[in-house]
Amino acid sequence: MQLDSTAASKQNREMHSLTRSNLYTERLTLRPFTAADAPSVKRLAGEKEIAANTLLIPHPYKDKMAEQWIETHARDFLEDRAAVFAITIRETKELTGAISLNIIREDEKAELGYWIGKPYWNRGYCTEAAARILGYGFRELKLNRIYAVHFLRNPASGRVLEKIGMVFEGCLRQSVKKWDRFEDLHVYGILAKDYFRETKERKPEHDN
Repeated sequence: MQLDSTAASKQNREMHSLTRSNLYTERLTLRPFTAADAPSVKRLAGEKEIAANTLLIPHPYKDKMAEQWIETHARDFLEDRAAVFAITIRETKELTGAISLNIIREDEKAELGYWIGKPYWNRGYCTEAAARILGYGFRELKLNRIYAVHFLRNPASGRVLEKIGMVFEGCLRQSVKKWDRFEDLHVYGILAKDYFRETKERKPEHDN
């Protein structure tokens, strides 16, 4: 029996009420953003180099933008549109960046997105967080496909995606326009069956 939209939304909210807890890796805690994170978001995302390598982050990053962005997270999560996490260091609680899954439920897929603040580059935090988010997306959100795109001129992002098991699927030539320049996008993806095949020997992840 097919659920109507109201029933489906209620079912999604009930499912997500069980999965909104923090996610953990060896060095990181992935948690929901709070209003108190806004100054750190503005400081980190406000760097021009961060905006230059992402499609949606603006520059300059104006006052109140961080607060407005954080305020969208709870509703997007409850309505099964997105799951956004702050990437923080477990030991110090420092906010280092953000990672998200933008969900298209009818296709059982999501787009992976992330950014890491400049002071935390080249420490492996992005790869560690992205690997954990894959597990969350496939194990808990029951997705069939997760994909990601990056600007061709930012190969470091492609290396992150390859490290977590994603496969290069193609180049979208001059697919988007960033700061009056057309950008080629490289597309990477991974299917649930491939993720579970690669991780079948691992023990299930348990978060506290």
